[in-house]
Amino acid sequence: MGTVTIGVSIAVPEPHGSRLQQLRAGFGDAAAHGIPTHVTLLPPTEIDGTCLAAVEAHLSEVAAAARPFPMRLSGTGTFRPLTPVVYVQVVGGGAACAWLQKRIRDASGPIPRELQFPYHPHVTVAHGIDEAAMDRAYEELADYVAEWPCTGFALYEQGADAVWRKLREFPFGSTVVPPQSGRVDRGSVSAH
Repeated sequence: MGTVTIGVSIAVPEPHGSRLQQLRAGFGDAAAHGIPTHVTLLPPTEIDGTCLAAVEAHLSEVAAAARPFPMRLSGTGTFRPLTPVVYVQVVGGGAACAWLQKRIRDASGPIPRELQFPYHPHVTVAHGIDEAAMDRAYEELADYVAEWPCTGFALYEQGADAVWRKLREFPFGSTVVPPQSGRVDRGSVSAH
């Protein structure tokens, strides 16, 4: 079967995903249409194709142990000058993303993977394009905000045409989504 390139990510749902993908293409990023809008949990990783079933079993276990959480994107950031990337920031749900990615890459699992840089959850909106276009992406999305309940992640495979295609979704183990705000309702606490 040979090797395959896989990735694991949280999809940015509609209408946010298509909107950010269109903006990314509009900034001149040619890769925009081949990469669904996402928050990476496992960066592109080459594996032996015969290991795919073990990878899926591992991802099922990780998802079963996870719980839904609120995701919130707000504002922009950049990895420049180190890496030519402009992104929308994950300001809510980042700790949960970090927990998930660490378990996915666990050394005892089928996809142990060291990262080139410390994990930083984000949504790329410009990568490897000219500096003026990167600046435009950074400025135009500075006020961008989106939020949704994150209820799972997905496994993707990169085709020979460089397009990423979803292989399978992995829903989290519980369907209860915590409230979006951090406020605790003290009115329902009994004083027994």
